[in-house]
Amino acid sequence: MDDAYILRHVDHTLLKATASWIEIEKLCSDALLYNTASVCVPPYYIARIRKAFPKLNICTVIGFPLGYDAAATKAAASQIAISDGADELDMVVNLTDVKNGAFDAVESEIAALKKIAGDRILKVIVETCYLTEPEKIALCKAVTTAGADFIKTSTGFGTGGAAMEDINLFKSHIGPDVKIKASGGIRTREDMVAFLEAGCTRLGTSSAIEILRS
Repeated sequence: MDDAYILRHVDHTLLKATASWIEIEKLCSDALLYNTASVCVPPYYIARIRKAFPKLNICTVIGFPLGYDAAATKAAASQIAISDGADELDMVVNLTDVKNGAFDAVESEIAALKKIAGDRILKVIVETCYLTEPEKIALCKAVTTAGADFIKTSTGFGTGGAAMEDINLFKSHIGPDVKIKASGGIRTREDMVAFLEAGCTRLGTSSAIEILRS
């Protein structure tokens, strides 16, 4: 598996609260230079990126990083992000609904955001580090039934990141049209190769280019 192949599956990410335009601009320039799948950036920067980098595939986050915004708030944020020029949305699932066992509400929220996204890609961050196995399985069903495009392991802001056992669990319980994004704690070339070989089609990491150039 060569480096170019790996990078074509990377959402080149910068989501820290203090991200400056200089840092975002470098992220975007590097993404174009190395042909990453997208940049994953704060919603605040979408319009500026779209103007400066019109050909770039822009991913942003919704309800990030905790996920417990009202569904209407997430819907409005999604509409604004798309209006500003976002091509992909990575939404954080409502973990309070998950812990209350309200999976109908979880599914309804995902479906509403997918309706707004339309043909754009919607990824659902389930934050595996906070979940039991039955909750993970229930979320696989909710993501599938709601019509989302991806299930994503982690925000990178929780207590843990992507784990191979979760990827294998997802593969057993998601529908055939749902893809997997591994994110959080991916820090070596070996990690990236392992997750891609396990069936992930996107990787979320801020350091892929740096790792592969070293």
